[in-house]
Amino acid sequence: MSDWIEAALAGGRLGRAAERVVRVVRDEPRFASYASTAELAERAQVNVATVVRAAQALGFAGWPALRLELRSRYLASLSAGEVLAEHAGADADPVRAAVRADVEGLRLLEDTIDVATVRALAASVHAARRTLVLGSGTFAAPGLQLAHAASTMGYDVQMRDLGGTSLVNALSKMDESDLLVACDLWRLPTALRSAARIAQERSVPVAVITDRRDSPLVAGAAHVVVVPSESVSMFPSLTPSMTVVHAVLAELARVGGDSVLRAVRDAERLWERAELF
Repeated sequence: MSDWIEAALAGGRLGRAAERVVRVVRDEPRFASYASTAELAERAQVNVATVVRAAQALGFAGWPALRLELRSRYLASLSAGEVLAEHAGADADPVRAAVRADVEGLRLLEDTIDVATVRALAASVHAARRTLVLGSGTFAAPGLQLAHAASTMGYDVQMRDLGGTSLVNALSKMDESDLLVACDLWRLPTALRSAARIAQERSVPVAVITDRRDSPLVAGAAHVVVVPSESVSMFPSLTPSMTVVHAVLAELARVGGDSVLRAVRDAERLWERAELF
């Protein structure tokens, strides 16, 4: 934790009050990852404004964005069993707790989302000759939604399985006119990291949807969208990342205008002729 904080400060210095805030963040990561601005201010014995300034000194818009990063880092350091234990006994009704956790995740997403970055990602998909989407296991779900819906809207967007010669062959045909979208949540598969590196070596722009600002995929990425991902179970919630994908699709519909409408109507006609539904 201390190494990351030092890197975020980039050699800059903080005042004494802000140093107390950073000390709590560094020494009590679990508490800090849960604490409200007022709670952290009380623990550090500073005022709320100092907490906000300390977060900004670390490169965040405010405390909610920094807390999101702290929580993601803390949970990423745990195994699946440890994450489950972290939430054990938190609520007698796991069904209602799961719903509340996703509602809270969406509230946090609304507070921290960089709207301009989401619009820029959509603009890149719109402009790209083709877009390749990658993800692993259940965490590929946001990418699957993006690929399916965007292709229905007339965009050349494809979802690929990770690893193997077919993925490398697909990457070998891409260049700066294309786009790679990577979904990196919780743990980063080696194959996904390798694919992003190959893409960047070939000057292919890379967009990343992730729950950690320090994801290895962030370095050199053209677009980075950070999402909350905490759930009440052992695996991260996909609700915020799916919401980001829905926002990208909404923006694609807006910028695509009549061409998107024609593509969707044509797809529906073909579905009817093929008697798919």
